[in-house]
Amino acid sequence: MLVLWCPDWPAVAAAMAAGVSVHHPGAVFSANRALACSAAARAAGVRRGMRRRDAQSRCPGLTVFGVDEGRDARLFEPVAAAVEELVVGVEVVRPGLVAVPVSGAAGFFGGEVRLVELLLDHVSARGGVECQIGVADGLFAATLAAHRSALVEPGKAPEFLAPLSIAELDQPGADRTELVDLLRRLGLRTLGAFAALTERDVVSRFGSVGLLAHRLARGLSERPPNRRRPPPELAVTEEFDPPLDRVDAAAFMAKTLAGRFHAGLAAHGLACTRLGIHAGTERGEELGRVWRCAEPLTPQGIADRVRWQFEGWLRAGPQGRPSAGVGWLRLEPEETVEGRSLQLGLWQSSQGGGLGDEQVLAAERAGRALARVQGLLGPEGVFTAVLDGGRGPAERVRLVPWGDPRAPESPSEQPWPGRLPAPSPATVFEHAVPARLMDAAGERVGITDRRELTAVPHAVAVADDPPRRVVDWAGPWQVDTGWWASGGPGVRTRIQALLDSGVAVLLTAQSEKSPQWTVEGVYD
Repeated sequence: MLVLWCPDWPAVAAAMAAGVSVHHPGAVFSANRALACSAAARAAGVRRGMRRRDAQSRCPGLTVFGVDEGRDARLFEPVAAAVEELVVGVEVVRPGLVAVPVSGAAGFFGGEVRLVELLLDHVSARGGVECQIGVADGLFAATLAAHRSALVEPGKAPEFLAPLSIAELDQPGADRTELVDLLRRLGLRTLGAFAALTERDVVSRFGSVGLLAHRLARGLSERPPNRRRPPPELAVTEEFDPPLDRVDAAAFMAKTLAGRFHAGLAAHGLACTRLGIHAGTERGEELGRVWRCAEPLTPQGIADRVRWQFEGWLRAGPQGRPSAGVGWLRLEPEETVEGRSLQLGLWQSSQGGGLGDEQVLAAERAGRALARVQGLLGPEGVFTAVLDGGRGPAERVRLVPWGDPRAPESPSEQPWPGRLPAPSPATVFEHAVPARLMDAAGERVGITDRRELTAVPHAVAVADDPPRRVVDWAGPWQVDTGWWASGGPGVRTRIQALLDSGVAVLLTAQSEKSPQWTVEGVYD
């Protein structure tokens, strides 16, 4: 297997999309943690997993980018196309990493060394990015070889992997952080030490996840070579009238098509690990790409890859962009495995904490109804709420389109100094309502230099309503926002007040010296 790797691709793609030089310090952050950084940022001390504040303190000129998988896939399409011009059978493992079988191409070009030289020159000229190439037995060993620009002799993968750190098992998308931490605590520091264990001991201690990692450490393939060949009728084809020429329309279509494709595989007890995406335009142009995934693809994973591929096709440069809209699309399972992950629903139903049959059916009916409404209003017409971390009630709720991943961007379980205590308001206003907080003399209640109220709250007048007497109150809670906040530096003060009408309100002051009180929310 030959693997071509573009180092720091998320950071490189983000810089290219923003028009920033790839040689400028930059990093991609998610949930306030660095996911990838450029070589210049790494030279300044920025590392993966570092907090944003720490990274900016080490590199004040650091350019901060957000995560955008569609952007990464779209900009990587020219690189994959450049590889495909020389070698057939290109498989996109993830944006920034492609794999191709090496035997036929090496024989055609006169050896592996000559093939590597041609690919490096061709991709640099056509794709305009730096890349590294590695050759070894199996995708995992070839990927690590690409990180080191190494050509491993056939049959020598175990010797190549043996001295490498056990942390190499935790590749992007593999989610083996807990396993790697456990192996380190047990004293297994290298892949060779882990590979020396017997399969029986690994399975009894670490389960199926450990067995897969053990196969990789031994230089074997992720799955046994006797994989099932998918029946031809499992391919799904869809024609479009009018043809698709917008990414948002393609993204919406991909969700429905991915559901049909996944359901057909599940009916045969299969799951897809290599997905073929093929399309044709009105003018007879045919497009195709194969995506490889280490784990069986879910409906959302299939839809994401279709959307990424359409972004790469429809937003490519003038030379790589199709000359007409896409008239048909076909999804083909290039490789399948036993659908072990399909047992998840049955397992959940049989456990006390899972969903029962009635709840599962109700969830499916609700999902179909929301999809129908989304079909009428468009992809951005239906939203669901995700609970995020934050200090105020409005900050903790984020709306995501129906069908998109509902993963939180910031962990809610982390300590948030100044967070409002439970319970949260039942109603949170999109636009704060003006209010006046008065003391017993009718004067406005302010905030002292010690960030305390200047007087005991006695009455609250909301908008143009007459004042209502304050029966009880709690607070204040202050949040000191720094220069990095969207609204700039300042102090936000919150108090809870129970009025004589039986209504409790959450009052917020935005300024410290001359506070203007507003009603942020109302309690039941």
